[in-house]
Amino acid sequence: MSLRVAATLRLVDHMAAGAHTPGELARATGADAEALHRLVRHLTAVGVFEEIAPRRFGPTGLGLLLADGHPLQQRSWLALDQIIGRADLAFTRLLEAVRTGRPSYEALYGRPFWDDLSADPGLGESFDALMATEEEAVDEGFIATRDWSGVRHVLDVGGAPGGLIQSIVRALPGVRGTLLDLPSPADRARARIAGRGLSDRIDVVGGDFFDELPVTADLVLLSMVLLNWQDDEARRILERCRDALEPGGTLILRERAEPSPDETTSTADLHFSLLDMRMLVFLGGRVRTTAEWRELAASAGLAITSLVTPITSPVVPFDFCLIEMTPVD
Repeated sequence: MSLRVAATLRLVDHMAAGAHTPGELARATGADAEALHRLVRHLTAVGVFEEIAPRRFGPTGLGLLLADGHPLQQRSWLALDQIIGRADLAFTRLLEAVRTGRPSYEALYGRPFWDDLSADPGLGESFDALMATEEEAVDEGFIATRDWSGVRHVLDVGGAPGGLIQSIVRALPGVRGTLLDLPSPADRARARIAGRGLSDRIDVVGGDFFDELPVTADLVLLSMVLLNWQDDEARRILERCRDALEPGGTLILRERAEPSPDETTSTADLHFSLLDMRMLVFLGGRVRTTAEWRELAASAGLAITSLVTPITSPVVPFDFCLIEMTPVD
């Protein structure tokens, strides 16, 4: 929590601007000087800051990760006024989530996670910024994983903020794209795509993927979507995507990879279980094993025809997988 408070107060940025004493930092942040000194002293003890002179502090190499402009965006992941820091506070109600199987985010804030993002533009924008962190490096490995020859139209379902569909059409000049998401994130994605000069190749549609999808495509894409949902909801999304496939089309999922071929031990992996716990608390969703993906696909009238794993990411601390599905005749 001390790191989160330091991130929220932007202490590293204030230090970079010349505030080094507790008094200077207090004036810059509107905090109590003595309480802030105790916080900074504690973070010095654990290696985030260093005392460069009596009662004068600066960031260590570790502390520099909290700078607002750092490419890994750790400040935005931790700050309590940003979406993930806000959502992580729902872990204070983990007991309730475990007892009920329902997300504690909604119980804490009074509305579901996605509704909260749609209602608060600041939270929505902070989420989009985090999802866009080093996105081109992440997407490059995904695109290189399969043969895209013959693909004409990609429908990216739940695809805001739109980085992946932009990477696809830039890499594949003959492909056009459609992005579908809820109206608020769709509006933000539309502006972002226009700013990149890609409006002539990517249509953006506001809608709900639990309803009939408004367009068809020969390739329908779900990237890190289904882990947000429990099995019943995930099956309904898959069914909508199946129905939007043109004859001979393919549904592709990009999801969290199972970290080990040994299904008896894979869910004990730290990053697998951490993401899974966040899905429980934030959204009521879940991270799935390969066996669970096969079962879910079958329940939606689909069969897995290809599974590529792992797809290593140069940025995030876990691997992805690419799952291809086609309708069962």
